[in-house]
Amino acid sequence: MSTILPYLQNCFLLLLPILLWNVIFMKVLPVQFQKATFWHNIPKYIKFPENILRIVVFVFPLLMKFSIAEPHQRLGFMLYILGYAYIFLSWVAQIYFPQSAWSKSCWGFGAPAYTTIIWFIGIGLIGSSLFIKIPYHYSVYLILSALFVIFHSAHVYIVYSRL
Repeated sequence: MSTILPYLQNCFLLLLPILLWNVIFMKVLPVQFQKATFWHNIPKYIKFPENILRIVVFVFPLLMKFSIAEPHQRLGFMLYILGYAYIFLSWVAQIYFPQSAWSKSCWGFGAPAYTTIIWFIGIGLIGSSLFIKIPYHYSVYLILSALFVIFHSAHVYIVYSRL
């Protein structure tokens, strides 16, 4: 058990509250965020890279060691908390105030997509080393996360433009 324990202290733990949030509140989101509407007629050149990058940025943290020992890791943890608060508030606005000017604006509608970059940066800074012995710098995760957020935000913009 003691040989397995270090591997359980990975950055995937930081994704669990976000995944749980999505599972719990997916059914109460406005119709334009529901699966059938959200994925309707999204071009393959957006859909495929978005989903491949989604898998990568959500699975890769399993390889990243969770640590807040270094200053950049503590900064990462603060960014993670801040980013989580922003995404939480952006979803609250969409769920409880869908008719507000903010929720109907492009910035408000897209906030649940583009604010994810903040907590992705946080996770990248926290997990600056891997369990496997390969050359790695946290910028790799930051670049992959930025690419995912670009494709995800483009997807959300397509959905918004159809409203």
